[in-house]
Amino acid sequence: MVFSSIIFLLYFAPIFFLVYYLIPQKLKNSWIIFSSLLFYWWGAPSFIFILILSCVLDYICALFYLKYNLKFIYYIGILSNVGLLLYFKYYNFFIENFLTYTSSNETFLRVALPIGISFLTFQKISYLVDLKRSNGELQVNFSKYLLYVVLFPQLIAGPIVRFKEISNQITDRFKTINYNTVYLGLRRFIIGLGKKILIANVLGETVDAIFILPITELSTFAVLLGLTAYSFQIYFDFSGYSDMAIGLGKMMGFTFPENFNFPYIAKNITEFWKRWHITLSNWMRDYLYIPLGGNQKSEVRTYFNLILVFLISGFWHGASWNFIVWGAYHGIFLVLERLFLSKLTSKLPSFITILSTFVIVSLGWLLFRVDNLSQALNYIQAINNTDLQMNNWSELFTNKFYFTLFTAALLSFIGAFFEVQLNNHLSSMPSNKIKIVGSFVSIMCLFLLSLGELFASGFNPFIYFKF
Repeated sequence: MVFSSIIFLLYFAPIFFLVYYLIPQKLKNSWIIFSSLLFYWWGAPSFIFILILSCVLDYICALFYLKYNLKFIYYIGILSNVGLLLYFKYYNFFIENFLTYTSSNETFLRVALPIGISFLTFQKISYLVDLKRSNGELQVNFSKYLLYVVLFPQLIAGPIVRFKEISNQITDRFKTINYNTVYLGLRRFIIGLGKKILIANVLGETVDAIFILPITELSTFAVLLGLTAYSFQIYFDFSGYSDMAIGLGKMMGFTFPENFNFPYIAKNITEFWKRWHITLSNWMRDYLYIPLGGNQKSEVRTYFNLILVFLISGFWHGASWNFIVWGAYHGIFLVLERLFLSKLTSKLPSFITILSTFVIVSLGWLLFRVDNLSQALNYIQAINNTDLQMNNWSELFTNKFYFTLFTAALLSFIGAFFEVQLNNHLSSMPSNKIKIVGSFVSIMCLFLLSLGELFASGFNPFIYFKF
């Protein structure tokens, strides 16, 4: 079940919040736990007990570590989480590569991938590490820890929330729940839904149609347009989902960390990673890069740490060589920026550095879209063909597609400016019924448009769902 599905929008969410607002305060957290487990069971019924048992093991390890100060108990907790991730996400990858390397024709029983396991693992590891670093200050009862892990808005695809960020909110948030916070959460959710349905899904239909065609039938123009559209699709798909998660949390009284900040206006790859999937970048920094020595060692060690962290980041995204190469690709650019690129680009106009960064990032997204590295090379060769003809597949590029692509580019590159101007304008307006009603009506119109598009197209993938 994803937030943009009919069953969530028309059944799960309305029932959940109706009960949530009606029941006594002391029952709200129990209702969240029950509903979150139901939410996960709906999408992965065979893995629900693994999720619960892994939480029990984490909590037992935390208690024993705090009581007896046994480091090996702490490492058991860490390794159990890493082990589950390695088995469920990477078993097939390692076996396939071993069989390929040994030229074996043997078949093997494939392991199914539990939804959200990458995000869950990072959250659970961060709890154990922060518990150790805080000398037990984060110790809580099991129900509080279970709620933190299974809280359904961030359960499947983040943002990657740390326990210390919401530990106080689990028990003290109720006094912050009012009509204003609920409306702000609802507005954030609907904006995210609009980004997902009206932009990402519309672009995704054309992108899929382009990339399903034989590479020999595609011109340079088609590949470049398809890749550009995919860059906007993945941004509005994932940022829209993050907006929905943050909005749902807000409606419950939780404040989740932001996950995106207009990444396509970044002037270099370093800045891009401060704006894209922010909670993942911060996790990698605090739990991998800094423990490895960060930039406090020699320059060579710093470069090694950067590339290693991004190799791990790439592998975290998916069990294939595509993602490993994608991680190395970004890691190498980060090293090059530290070596000389930053000095060169600092002298260039902003629009050139923004555009060049977008091109670099978009070429990297090709590794997300294709099935293997050989396909990626074929598409790169197609780009170099310099064939700008519109062939018989040009009917794929409808007016609706071009309008959506233009809107996506507008929101991505100058949306930050409009957001500031709009917020300043709204804050300067007196609070009156016209302002409140106008805001509510516009949001409801966006919701109805999104719902109508969802019913009409039936096309509703979610790119990061598989991670």
